[in-house]
Amino acid sequence: MRDPYFPLLVVFFFAAAIVLSLLLIAHLLGPKSSSPVKGEPFESGNPPKGDARIRFPVKFYLVGMLFLIFDIEVVFLYPWAILFRELGVFGLIEMGIFLLILVVGFVYAWKKGALEWA
Repeated sequence: MRDPYFPLLVVFFFAAAIVLSLLLIAHLLGPKSSSPVKGEPFESGNPPKGDARIRFPVKFYLVGMLFLIFDIEVVFLYPWAILFRELGVFGLIEMGIFLLILVVGFVYAWKKGALEWA
């Protein structure tokens, strides 16, 4: 009982017990009717059109990955902003270098046309 992780283990146990009990209750008490209409694919209230295996342009994925990369990099600004006064000039210079590298990467992606849809 002196283990510091014991309360965390108890929380995980109760969370798993609640999830499993809710799934069991839904399975036992839920409706069990099936029909051909229920088995059809559903897309935002509209009947599906065309093949589900269409090809997306690589640009779609490239823009998504670039968004994630730059979004995650910007998250590092929050701790720096909180500790700005404690870091002083050294912290300001380091963040300036970080932002310069970030802007250079953004300009490079922009010049290569990675952000163009057409």
